[in-house]
Amino acid sequence: MLSGFPPVIDETTHTLILGSFPGQASLDAQQYYAFRHNQFWRLLSVVLQQDLVVCEYPQKLEMLLAHGIGLWDIFRHCVRQGSLDAAIRDGQLNDFATLRHDYPQLRRVCFNGKTAAKIQNWFQTQGYQTLVLPSSSPANAMRSFAEKVRDWQQIIN
Repeated sequence: MLSGFPPVIDETTHTLILGSFPGQASLDAQQYYAFRHNQFWRLLSVVLQQDLVVCEYPQKLEMLLAHGIGLWDIFRHCVRQGSLDAAIRDGQLNDFATLRHDYPQLRRVCFNGKTAAKIQNWFQTQGYQTLVLPSSSPANAMRSFAEKVRDWQQIIN
């Protein structure tokens, strides 16, 4: 059984980006989106107009939080061989029930890919605005980087 990461969130977070579960490179580095071919930090660099790619990991997180953006994953624990979402088995969801109470500024939840978006309906019933984004994973090669940027721009709109 693999374990994910705690949320990156604070009292000013208005937008939470949810992925599915950290890939093997991220688990090894103990950092969200550590696999160098994942486009997450490149996409947010364009969206926020700040080069997050060159920053050290703690700086990346600070910059996200400074923009009111938090990070987490839908699964707290799972079984998985490799890094593909399709290989996730026995996923145990994170406890999202206390978000409204603990982070009252949180208004929007963005899902990094279709696996994460499987719980979109629950967030909508809780009153959150939701947005499904094309996955930043290199496995999602059907869309160009420019096309992904257009969708990811909606995070700040």
